[in-house]
Amino acid sequence: MTIEILPATSDRSDDAEVALDSGDGPGCQCQWWLLTNAEFEKNSREQLTERFRTEMQGERPPGLIAYADGEPAGWVRVGPRTDQARLLRTRDVTTATAEPLDADDVWAVSCFVIRTAHRGQGLMKKLLDAAVTTARDAGARVVEAYPLDPAVSKRSANQLYRGTVSVFEDAGFDVVDRPKPDRALVSLTLRD
Repeated sequence: MTIEILPATSDRSDDAEVALDSGDGPGCQCQWWLLTNAEFEKNSREQLTERFRTEMQGERPPGLIAYADGEPAGWVRVGPRTDQARLLRTRDVTTATAEPLDADDVWAVSCFVIRTAHRGQGLMKKLLDAAVTTARDAGARVVEAYPLDPAVSKRSANQLYRGTVSVFEDAGFDVVDRPKPDRALVSLTLRD
């Protein structure tokens, strides 16, 4: 199988929709971390889809799409943490991070979707590696993430949209804090 990972640009918006077509992806449209709870609840799926498509028309793609033999197979959101409003209001993040909340050189990997047919093939790791490269190339100093630990508490595949602690540790991330036994804040320093 040939894996290719490409930026989610406007010419790939239909592919991004296909990549999100598993678990909670279709309903969320990867907008969960961008909006407060009240804002998220006010939006219909159509409105969330429009927001997502508008993001892909911007200067910076909101994430990456994994293709398996040319077919959209997965998604990862990666970008400045300051662009993800809910992260900056989430106690598990605000009490655990070692980084200033207003630091625009801190990037976050906050969401993965792996289509059901492509799970168990290492796509999360490949998407994470590509996300780190994207952050580094854009000048990020630190990459943070907020994965779950299914070794502590069993989780369904859909609940693992934040990623898993083991995948991040294997990629060189350090656990900064565990706000809850099954949740971690992990960090990778790219430059001083």
